[in-house]
Amino acid sequence: MSITPLAALPSAPTGPAFRGRIGRDARSGHYAVPGRYRIHLSTACPDGLRIAVGHSLLALGDCCPVTHLPAVPDRPDGGHTALRRLYEASAHHYSGPALAPVLSDDWSGRIVSTHGRDILRDLDRHFGDGAVRLYPRGAESGIEEVERLCAEGVERAAQHAGRPGGDPRALEVLLATLDGLEHRLTGTRYLVGGELTSADVELWVTLVQLDTVHRCHLDAGAVHAVADHPALWAYARRLAAHPAFGTHLDLDGIARRHHGRCQGLEAAGAAVQILDWAGHAADVPGVPRR
Repeated sequence: MSITPLAALPSAPTGPAFRGRIGRDARSGHYAVPGRYRIHLSTACPDGLRIAVGHSLLALGDCCPVTHLPAVPDRPDGGHTALRRLYEASAHHYSGPALAPVLSDDWSGRIVSTHGRDILRDLDRHFGDGAVRLYPRGAESGIEEVERLCAEGVERAAQHAGRPGGDPRALEVLLATLDGLEHRLTGTRYLVGGELTSADVELWVTLVQLDTVHRCHLDAGAVHAVADHPALWAYARRLAAHPAFGTHLDLDGIARRHHGRCQGLEAAGAAVQILDWAGHAADVPGVPRR
């Protein structure tokens, strides 16, 4: 499916692009040693939520510990005070925002990567036990296609469609993308290769954001059109009841993060919730009932 490019939107604060990778070779500097690396994330952030779900699917709690950060960053520049020391140790005279997620090296006290998808790929490649493969061999192109659809056809299109005055072309792109995903999920449980992969993590987090964040800026008609994809939302509901997914839902944190950053106006669609996320995740151990 092709996506019509949309004009650039104002972007969130960005820090330096740390793109170190974990490797098997000791000469790489960041070679794979259980217990050496730590993840710093907030599950109210889409990147953080993706990593948290993938980390749970791979069962890496002992191998690569996670430090959870507040839903709303505590610094005016959008960064986290808890990450300042890591950034300052990793970039000379660093003065920008200390953003999450971060994969850090406990041996050196420095940042390896701030790129969410690279982090998840390296966790899967070097620390997974093989019982679950988020990036199985042969599925790379399918996973990359889903990543692109989610980023351009859903996330970016929904942002444009929810801008003041709306953008009919962006709404068309959003609905066309959802139609394509609906077709793919009709009669199957997962997106790529008939098994749970990172493509499912990607789409599920995107749907969480669509319903809890972008919906607030769409009119009621647009929200009803978005909701009119029964296979897609049944899929989202089913994954919300999976322990590796539902345990990380921080709906209050997502709302507080959104309201703390958003400068847009609330639209009629804000009152038309598509899924009862908390209700579907309520039976998952560790998820409080609301």
